[in-house]
Amino acid sequence: MPGYKGHIAGALCAAGLLGLGLWFLGLLPRDWLTLAGLTGFCLVGALFPDIDTKSKGQYLFYAALLAVDAGLLLQKSYEWAAYLGLAAIIPGVTPHRGWTHSVWSMLLIPQAVWAVPVFLYDRPAADFLPYALALGLGYFSHLLLDGELLGRGGRRMK
Repeated sequence: MPGYKGHIAGALCAAGLLGLGLWFLGLLPRDWLTLAGLTGFCLVGALFPDIDTKSKGQYLFYAALLAVDAGLLLQKSYEWAAYLGLAAIIPGVTPHRGWTHSVWSMLLIPQAVWAVPVFLYDRPAADFLPYALALGLGYFSHLLLDGELLGRGGRRMK
């Protein structure tokens, strides 16, 4: 199983594939901030499954969340800061390789990226769908590199 560096590399590959897919469909954003955001969501997705254990990946993940949460508080976006804080706490009270290393989590966690703005704030789903996809691709890269997608009885990737 790769460490945090391997998962970061996997996330960058996933971000590249997402970029190629969006370019092929003619949907690639032209501004660097959006591209950086999509890459960031891939990175967060790739590090998320390991935040339930003390690691360098956990440290990087929570450092990024702290920066984003501080930015939300400075912008007086208290509700968004609260949602982010709640989401950050949940993995800390669960066992390692529990629910965070499941295909179900890979499918459900990214849904919150678009479901919260869509259902609670009546925002257009299309605005948040690329970010949910980026998070899901990063998550997928983590599970793929850990060999979790082969099933518990399958051959593990080393």
